[in-house]
Amino acid sequence: MNINIDIEKLVLEGMSISPSQGRKLQGLVETELARLLRTEGVPDKWLSGGVVPHVPSGAIQVKPGTNPTQMAQQIAQTVYRGMKP
Repeated sequence: MNINIDIEKLVLEGMSISPSQGRKLQGLVETELARLLRTEGVPDKWLSGGVVPHVPSGAIQVKPGTNPTQMAQQIAQTVYRGMKP
């Protein structure tokens, strides 16, 4: 199975990060989400592929001092949970 993840827009409210930091975080989220899909499985409703404009994910609370990799893991795990029925 080939999994391609492309996050067009990642909205982070209340966070002050530069555009370059945002692009790095977006790439880390895509990588972590692809890993979750490989290891945990693709939810049934997603097996046919396609474009999904929005995944309900809920709020994520990020503690001060959280590094970009940890933040990406939190975001990806929340998005993955939002993909499940």
